Amino acid sequence: MTLLVLGLVLFLGTHSFSMARERRAALIGRTGEGPYKGLYSLLSLAGIVLVSIGYGQYRANGYIPVWDPPVWTRHLALLLVLVAFICFVAAYLPGHLKARLKHPMLAGVKIWALAHLLANGDLGSILLFGSFLVWAVLARISAKRRDVAAQHGGTAAPAGWRNDILAVVIGTAVYLAFVFWLHPWLIGVPVLPMRA
Repeated sequence: MTLLVLGLVLFLGTHSFSMARERRAALIGRTGEGPYKGLYSLLSLAGIVLVSIGYGQYRANGYIPVWDPPVWTRHLALLLVLVAFICFVAAYLPGHLKARLKHPMLAGVKIWALAHLLANGDLGSILLFGSFLVWAVLARISAKRRDVAAQHGGTAAPAGWRNDILAVVIGTAVYLAFVFWLHPWLIGVPVLPMRA
């Protein structure tokens, strides 16, 4: 579990540093934007790798049960993760969804983390997904303050629904790929019940 905690501190710490706008600007001023982005990406990647290895080791060494989620929470988690994937895609496609959510990537992370907290009752999952949920809530509060300060929290939604439809279609396609193939392959855990 040590690698999992270290990875979370590294990944979420790096992402939390970007909320400290004055310190971030000062560091960019000293190092330059290119080196800053390179270091940020390198630390984020290292954090994700450590989280993956640490969570994999934790799972291999056995769960530490905290509570036993009812079966319905797994069904709800499947629906919530679909919404999260659509939010992730909407972050890159300006449309009504992005305008309404303002920060769809953070909304997606919060929904994704909550879904996994509902469906998993072990200590490692609570630590992993709980950390991401707390970070996303704090990041959204920080972003909201910046939006208010910059006076562009009330921008009008763009005309047309093309990007929103694309966000739903692409998000759903990636979600289905993840449910049927990528989650079992990358995470080692089947999402759907195994059939005999």
